[in-house]
Amino acid sequence: MTTERHREGGDGGREGGIADRVRRLDPATVDRIAAGEVITRPARVVAELVDNALDAGATRIDVGVDGDGTDRIRVADDGRGMDRADARLAVERHATSKLAPDADPVGVASLGFRGEALAAIADAARLEVTTNDGDAGDVAGGVGTRVVVGPRSDADADDELEVRDAGRARGTTVVVRDLFSTRPARRESLAGARAEFARISTLVADYALANPEVAFALEHDGSTTLSTPGTGVTDALFGVYDRETTSRSTEVAASADVDVADGAGDDGREIGVDVAGALAYPSVTRAASDHLRVSVNGRPVRDDRLAGAVRAGYGRLLPDGREPVAAVDVAVPPERVDPNVHPAKREVGLRDADAVADAVESVVADALTGADLRRKADVDTDLETALEPVGEADGSRATFADAEPIGTFRDLYGLVESGDELLVIDAHAAHERVNYERLARAFADDPVPTAAVGPPATLSLSAGEAAAAEAHADTLADLGFETEPFGGGTVRVRSVPAPFGRTADPEALRDALAALSDGESPRDARERLLADLACHPSLKRGDAIDRSAIRALLDRLGECERPFACPHGRPTVLSVAEATFAAGFERER
Repeated sequence: MTTERHREGGDGGREGGIADRVRRLDPATVDRIAAGEVITRPARVVAELVDNALDAGATRIDVGVDGDGTDRIRVADDGRGMDRADARLAVERHATSKLAPDADPVGVASLGFRGEALAAIADAARLEVTTNDGDAGDVAGGVGTRVVVGPRSDADADDELEVRDAGRARGTTVVVRDLFSTRPARRESLAGARAEFARISTLVADYALANPEVAFALEHDGSTTLSTPGTGVTDALFGVYDRETTSRSTEVAASADVDVADGAGDDGREIGVDVAGALAYPSVTRAASDHLRVSVNGRPVRDDRLAGAVRAGYGRLLPDGREPVAAVDVAVPPERVDPNVHPAKREVGLRDADAVADAVESVVADALTGADLRRKADVDTDLETALEPVGEADGSRATFADAEPIGTFRDLYGLVESGDELLVIDAHAAHERVNYERLARAFADDPVPTAAVGPPATLSLSAGEAAAAEAHADTLADLGFETEPFGGGTVRVRSVPAPFGRTADPEALRDALAALSDGESPRDARERLLADLACHPSLKRGDAIDRSAIRALLDRLGECERPFACPHGRPTVLSVAEATFAAGFERER
């Protein structure tokens, strides 16, 4: 079954269904949906206005931001505009075209159904709405309308509107100026200009990938930082990321029927779930989960269950500790979604969440692997004693002076005899631990050694990554990354960290940006970054791992403060007691 998606109009109407008129909500509905002011930072303004543009059926949305967004935000669309009467009413509190007078707010199909977005913005900023519904037969003779209001100094004041004629083609342009000028505490609580714009950039990228048939453009201080053509998810991926990521990805578009049971007499009924989007191959990963984007009916949301389903669809194809790059939209019937569970609408109440997540996991797995590439399930060893990490629970220090390497397995694992135990060393994880502790000690007092990249590598960054690179330029330089802007979100990488004489790949810059942008304390972000840097020069499957290399690795591992876990938390050494072998072979020892 294919789910039909219904999109209500922005504050200027709805495509089909109820009439395209703005109306005041009745007090009972206001009590159900009102949750206080929704404008907490500039990104929320952008989200509300983009929601309205999408609901109005826009095929193109242009977002312009000055500075951190408090000076000016401009959002223009080519969707259904408003006539003069609706434009006047749309900036009032609790007025909307997105909800019928007797409708239940749960299950409404629009993105921004709350209906008080423009009023909430006018409470905190000077709001200018220029709109035209394109109807040449109206009273204004086809001339558009400009409405100016705010900022409201008194939340209960009925401010006088400034309403006049305006030249504007069909659609709506909203300009927001002097955000939080009457709320100094709110303005002071914002992060720096670069961080606030990075939030906006990430948000617009989320919307562009969730709505790939709509063209998006984002401009910051006069420069275009993101642009998508509205011609499908692959082109949207290219606009948000780069050519390499796009070329190593696949589109997903599939439908599934899931059983629902509301306990209201419709047990056993099926609903259709559509899953669409783009999945980067498992060879394209990131250190953080920021690039795993999910949306519901075109609305970007934070939903751990759906994100986990996408991740589970990748299964064992993902390297340990890595996150996929994916954008997945899940379309379900609107009546199965409650969009009013979060004031900022970044979370939704999804009925049938477990069944929908199962469908998403299955669709993603099918798209990535195909029947002939599926991995076989693990085979039980039939040994009663499981492998356990060596050492104390806290990973405390120990030595391996009496351990004797006896061989290797699968070009990655060292086999070591130690008393009455067989130790299995994960050479990569162990080398990571050694490298991390060396790098951490060196970084404490001295700069990280660097190596010039010749010729300089060109790296295409997403808009969010580019903003982070600018915000953290000094820290990146301290860590060995010398970069320079190259236009259009592209940077040239002139030098990279070269710890222990092993040069990091320029792509490591992405992981550095993810670590520094993750909102952790500076110390935690630095340690996470060092852990990622330690990974790149570490031994990998296929390197020359013989008994002498394992001996050297054991000696260095024994010098570590926490030798039994890699910096990402995975064990470095497992042990198999002699008794385990005896039991498995039915021996008495």
